[in-house]
Amino acid sequence: MQASYRHMLLFLVALIFFLNDAHMASVVDPIYGFVEVMLNESNFEYQKPYDTPLFQRYIYQNGIHRFWVYADDKPFRLGSNTQPRTEIRILPDYTSGVWQFEGVAFIPNGTSGATIVQIHGAAHGNTTSLLRIYNGEMRYYSTQVIDTNLYDRWFKVNLIHDVDGGKVTVFVDNKKKFKIHDQGPGLLYFKFGVYGAPKNISYYMESRWKDVKIYKKC
Repeated sequence: MQASYRHMLLFLVALIFFLNDAHMASVVDPIYGFVEVMLNESNFEYQKPYDTPLFQRYIYQNGIHRFWVYADDKPFRLGSNTQPRTEIRILPDYTSGVWQFEGVAFIPNGTSGATIVQIHGAAHGNTTSLLRIYNGEMRYYSTQVIDTNLYDRWFKVNLIHDVDGGKVTVFVDNKKKFKIHDQGPGLLYFKFGVYGAPKNISYYMESRWKDVKIYKKC
């Protein structure tokens, strides 16, 4: 009986070490090998409903960007058939190399059908990647689930685009969650904020962001 108990104890200890090692192996530093591209206000272009003052859809306070939009808001310019948005387009554009967006996001419960970060531009279509929130899940466009249980908590997003290799990789909280082929080269740039999907969206959509950075591979 005692021998059996010792064997069970040893097994449990070994299992704990194995699970801990597996967890540590899955947590990496996505910015390793990258150099930060310094940003200031001149790198930000604001997009919001064309008939609404910016302060009614966006505020920056205590280091936090807060974006919100309503499903019946106007598009960002007169004559556009795009969905409502309040976003920041980040300069510079890029056409080659390996680039990365990093930011810490908060999505309040109830926001659904909202793109919170994207890579705009592609050889095929208008965008390379859209990360959307549906009922607390992060999805690639409206299809593959990338992560879950994201409402009402801060989580870090790293969106990496290897233009020359044709790959997009997504990390959430330093864990690699998703990788896919891109949509081909083009004039590319990152955007973050809130942008309604074509359908199945909540009436009110909001995202908050802090510690937003851009990196380029050395």
